[in-house]
Amino acid sequence: MTDQKKIAVVTGSNRGLGTEISRQLSQIGIQVILTSRNETDGLTTKQQLSSEGLDVDYHVLDVTDKVSVENFTNWLRETYGKVDILVNNAGINPTTKPEESSLLTVQLDTMRSTFDTNVLAVLRISQALIPLMKIQNYGRIVNISTEMASLNSVANDYYPLAPSYRLSKLGVNGLTVLLAKELFGSNILVNAYSPGWMKTDMGGDNAPFTAEEGAETAVYLATLPDGGAQGQFFAEMRKFGGPIQLQW
Repeated sequence: MTDQKKIAVVTGSNRGLGTEISRQLSQIGIQVILTSRNETDGLTTKQQLSSEGLDVDYHVLDVTDKVSVENFTNWLRETYGKVDILVNNAGINPTTKPEESSLLTVQLDTMRSTFDTNVLAVLRISQALIPLMKIQNYGRIVNISTEMASLNSVANDYYPLAPSYRLSKLGVNGLTVLLAKELFGSNILVNAYSPGWMKTDMGGDNAPFTAEEGAETAVYLATLPDGGAQGQFFAEMRKFGGPIQLQW
């Protein structure tokens, strides 16, 4: 059965947005591979989704660790032989730290660790899995970004300064554009989107929307038809009632 299904890898899928993206992809018949740094958390999520009647698999994956990525890639190749969809969801947001309110106080160690997880890890797992997409000349890569990383609006928006998070997501946006340019014509489509402010561990209880709503655009981009959007930045669909491209 799985050789006829699309295979999707969702990083950081043990909670929040990652779990919801995995749920919605599985609900439309895609074989989802849940991943997380902590195996116990990941297996708990797998059990949760399985109890809902969803067919999901799991493998431990620390996207910041080269050996972990290599082990995961080898397992994926041996078990499934391909991957069709990669959702780069794993990320960190240190915005609540007081020093993140100013570039004059931000800690460079915090910025460095945020870049490692939010940017370099996205490149690392993409480098590992794109060869499996190239074999079949098909792939969909979805990078989780934020409207806070739009240079077009950053000077006048109402969001907190959040330098570590914003600059890391600017890196994600740049990576998206460059990767899309390199893969142009290969039927491997790479796009980024902002899921908005959601009720998750990262977003908190005061957020106006749910992870279910935040996952909609990820599913849309993960299932784009051939010839679909390439190297674009999308808003969350709930805000406009459909897929709307943001300015970089």
